[in-house]
Amino acid sequence: MSMFCFQCQETKANAGCTTVGICGKTSEVANLQDLLIFTLKGIAVYAEQAEKMGVLADDVVSFVEHSLFTTITNVNFDEDFFVTQIQSALQVRNQVKAATEAAGFVWNCDLLPEAAVWADPDRKAMLAKAETVGVLSTTNEDIRSLRELIIYGLKGIAAYAEHARALGVTSPEIGQFLLRALKATTDDTLTVANLVELALEAGMAATQAMALLDEANTGSYGNPEPTQVNIGVGNRPGILISGHDLRDLEDLLEQTRGLDVDVYTHGEMLPAHGYPVFKNYHNLAGNYGGAWYEQQRDFEKFNGPILLTTNCLIPPRSSYLSRLYTTGAVGYPGVPHIADRKPGKRKDFSQIIQQALTCQPPEQLEEGSVNVGFAHASVLSLADKVVAAVKSGAIRKFVVMAGCDGRHKERQYFSDVAQELPEDTIILTAGCAKYRYNKLDLGDLGGIPRVLDAGQCNDSYSLVLIAQALVEATGVKDINELPLAFDIAWYEQKAVAVLLALLSLGVKGIRLGPTLPAFLSPNVLKVLVENFDIQGISSPEKDVQAMLAV
Repeated sequence: MSMFCFQCQETKANAGCTTVGICGKTSEVANLQDLLIFTLKGIAVYAEQAEKMGVLADDVVSFVEHSLFTTITNVNFDEDFFVTQIQSALQVRNQVKAATEAAGFVWNCDLLPEAAVWADPDRKAMLAKAETVGVLSTTNEDIRSLRELIIYGLKGIAAYAEHARALGVTSPEIGQFLLRALKATTDDTLTVANLVELALEAGMAATQAMALLDEANTGSYGNPEPTQVNIGVGNRPGILISGHDLRDLEDLLEQTRGLDVDVYTHGEMLPAHGYPVFKNYHNLAGNYGGAWYEQQRDFEKFNGPILLTTNCLIPPRSSYLSRLYTTGAVGYPGVPHIADRKPGKRKDFSQIIQQALTCQPPEQLEEGSVNVGFAHASVLSLADKVVAAVKSGAIRKFVVMAGCDGRHKERQYFSDVAQELPEDTIILTAGCAKYRYNKLDLGDLGGIPRVLDAGQCNDSYSLVLIAQALVEATGVKDINELPLAFDIAWYEQKAVAVLLALLSLGVKGIRLGPTLPAFLSPNVLKVLVENFDIQGISSPEKDVQAMLAV
């Protein structure tokens, strides 16, 4: 076994990748990611005390957020990056420790966990150490399961916090929780019950992070509006932007304004079309292709340059490698990386734009349009109509089918469920899971589209607000009494953060698929089943019947 990773839904045999990641990362990258997490835990040990003493710099929190983000599945595949990032982490750790000592604190090194004292910036030493600090270094299966559940939730929280930070919105409380929770995963005195409680705290922090990002996005670009997005192509050269970072999209649109080039969104960038500010950019031509796992087909046929702002990146084909660029947390060996923006400046996308002007227009994949823009503001503006339809029985059920898409054939289940649901039901969605059914002709219900797309995975917060508004409007006691079912698709760690958020809000009866997470031990899964009625999926027909029967 040269590595061990089971953080994503597609992990080998739903048990763990042990030689190379299904995602494409090498064992060296996987192990270095483990060592980076290990080193971040060391920073957290000192940072908690630094925060108490008022000497914790915000750039430490920013560094931890960014580092966590880079370890999410399909984000960064660059071994050199992780070597450099670990070296930087050791420096940050020393700086935080020194700040506490300068303020008068004396550390007893004998009581510190190894993550707080290990230090060897040599690459060879890193690779050797990395093999000893991974997932399996925690021998108790249930403690390991809960520690990883928490860490994966923290990765999702960090990603949302970084996107909000890019728009100038931060939360000290979220940063403090990230550090406190990281430190807690080094504490061998914590019990299963302690860690279950911490996992639910992570869920509350995830809800806060999603609210923070919602504030940042809507404050910068307005509340999303119902919008039909073109999925065909024009006759001008194009730039394809994929991922989640709306600030990157804004910078690209500004720099291409007035030029003979169009910008197309891809994957999770699709919901950007619903924001009023982006509608002012006539060079935002439409959305191209489908979910992340189809990118090799999509990128090959696009003909122009492609910018990856966040996950999900698949190891690229040679046919479009020369047209691929990364930025932010994303990285791949040999692929040009666009540097972060300097304070008060935009990222410099001139290299991408110059290449685009020499390219052929995209090859058309499909035609027509898809609907986006049904976040909380637009749905709540229809609240009276929706509540009346619920009370009259015109709407029998809302089914939340949010989350991630992926390659497994079993994910056809979600398309089948969408088609199996009767016409008096409405699907609430967010995340790239929508690509399984957002192009199906499912019609509307009294003028309300039967698929209401709230946006990206982080916009699951909109679904929470909608549910809470329905609780208040219908007079039921809690969210579990609503005509609301949860049939969630998961793939990576931002989906884990969303799941923990739902659990922290007391949501019960969630169906999760296409497989239950490999990192949940039998005993931890039992706890989730007994307390939250977490379920796996079965057949579309059986699950639809069960959801409608409740």
